[in-house]
Amino acid sequence: MGDASSSGGASGTRAVDRAADLVATVVRADEPLTFAHLQDASGLAKSTTSRMLTALERSGLLERDAAGSYVAGRLFWLYAARHDPWDELVRLARPAMEAIGEDTGETVHLSVARGDRVVQVAQVDSTYLLGTRDWTEVDVPAHCSALGKVLLAWGALTPPEGSLEGLTPATVTSHEELRRDGARTRERGWAVTTDELEIGLSGVAVPVFGVHGDVVAALGISGPTPRLEERADDLGDRLLEHATRLSTLLRGTPHDSTPHNHEEVVA
Repeated sequence: MGDASSSGGASGTRAVDRAADLVATVVRADEPLTFAHLQDASGLAKSTTSRMLTALERSGLLERDAAGSYVAGRLFWLYAARHDPWDELVRLARPAMEAIGEDTGETVHLSVARGDRVVQVAQVDSTYLLGTRDWTEVDVPAHCSALGKVLLAWGALTPPEGSLEGLTPATVTSHEELRRDGARTRERGWAVTTDELEIGLSGVAVPVFGVHGDVVAALGISGPTPRLEERADDLGDRLLEHATRLSTLLRGTPHDSTPHNHEEVVA
């Protein structure tokens, strides 16, 4: 009897694993998937695939569109509707942000684009007394911050129309200069600001890519210019390593290339 129970448990676990694989395949896909595609991808028999897909439909994990192909089910949309869409991003990014803070000692930021604005959704404070400030409620023009420059360079934000506000003598105020800055940012993989928002304040930021390969956030650090300006390249490389791992986590698939190798979008 012990052997039968063990066998039944193993069989049940395999069934759960196979069902989970089917859900994951559909959720990660860029478009609805047909029954034939899912059967081929899973390697399961036609009857087994059919039974599992029917059960997943009943549970709300999957559903079919008008053409009969499979998409993520109502439970996913119900969850998204009841939660702040950035809560999960912040939860997944928090370990990376804390690791960056421990590694650099500087203030760490995570920002997203909302409309035409850069919104900071999480911050880890600097371990230095000089450099700690809460930026979550501060409205910063995109062209003045490294985080904003990342979102502009990869097309997550549209460049502002009209003249660009010059907050300091170092602020980029020409659209042509901003375009060139965006090209440099994409080429090296990170954005840099030096005294452009405030005299004495610098920043470095990198893109975070989502499941469809688009930029969903910017991850960066800020601190006093004397501490950061000589370390910008090193800090950029470190940020890229953390952002690449975070992008891999968000995508749920192996991420073989560094962010700056993605298709470029002209700012």
